[in-house]
Amino acid sequence: MHELSRIIRGMPKSELHLHLEGSIEPELTFRLAERNKVRIPFESVEQLRQAYAFADLQSFLKVYYAGTSVLLKAEDFYDMTRAYLERVALDNVIHTEVFLGPQAHLDRGIAIEAIFEGVIAALDEWGPKLGMSTALLLILQRHQGEEAGTAAYDRAMRYRERIAALGIGGIERGHPPANFARLFARARAEGLHLLAHAGEEGPAEYVAQAVDILGVDRVDHGVRCEEDPALVRRLAEHGIPLTVCPLSNVKLGGVARIEDHNFKRLLDAGVKVTMNSDDPSYFGGYMTDNYLATAEGLGLTVADLHRVAANGFEAAFVPEADRRRMLAALDRFWVAEGLPLPAGATPRS
Repeated sequence: MHELSRIIRGMPKSELHLHLEGSIEPELTFRLAERNKVRIPFESVEQLRQAYAFADLQSFLKVYYAGTSVLLKAEDFYDMTRAYLERVALDNVIHTEVFLGPQAHLDRGIAIEAIFEGVIAALDEWGPKLGMSTALLLILQRHQGEEAGTAAYDRAMRYRERIAALGIGGIERGHPPANFARLFARARAEGLHLLAHAGEEGPAEYVAQAVDILGVDRVDHGVRCEEDPALVRRLAEHGIPLTVCPLSNVKLGGVARIEDHNFKRLLDAGVKVTMNSDDPSYFGGYMTDNYLATAEGLGLTVADLHRVAANGFEAAFVPEADRRRMLAALDRFWVAEGLPLPAGATPRS
């Protein structure tokens, strides 16, 4: 594991499934609460951390939404985004695509300008400073329904040139992807990439709906696809990526232990799985943490690590020249470490 740890820490990475609001560390929550004179129901950073014990997705979302209460002004959204970028730069993340969910903020009366302009300003300033490319993903809350989602989408489209994709998240059970078919068809016609959280707590059927009805480019989570072997084969054959978040799945009770996760089985089945952190502040792990835990718990090999990292770059919403550049950086690292490239591969330049 020592060699794998060195490789994991040093290799260039992408992150494709990250909720900005889930990256706020308790220390920043308290600083923003003090700055904005917002009362939060915790007496200390330690007490807030202790509240991060969740039975399921819904119990997590209750704490998660409470944590958004400190975000009021553009500078708050800027500070949140900057803090995330600075943290993942330490994990050698060279490309990240971040979810921003405006509904929870709009419902609190926060101006759309504060939400988007604070985040965009931080991405524009700190991405280049840290040598990191970035993309912004709009995510809607499925449990609020398509009508409410469409209203939020319409408001967010004033920042259309900065939004790479439309996704849905939130409470999955009882809210199938098909409910958003009309809005997703519209977004596709308007040139957006498409995503959907599916198969985290919901069944494999939700993954199939995301692919067949919504026409998504990637499935966020997707791990319950394994309940349907034919669906797994389709995902593999069509190269539809899954943005898997192993520590999140453990924290929310999707699996009891990392050793029980199906990440390795899906990888071996040819599914384009990628590694991500989801809500790292709440789930106790950024990118390196997820790689390390998964590698140790599931026995990932050096070849597995290369394939997962390459999957992330291949699944990214970037120009082809940027994709080749990122894949070449991964190969250069492998060669510099004296590691064998996957069978049939040659170093990319």
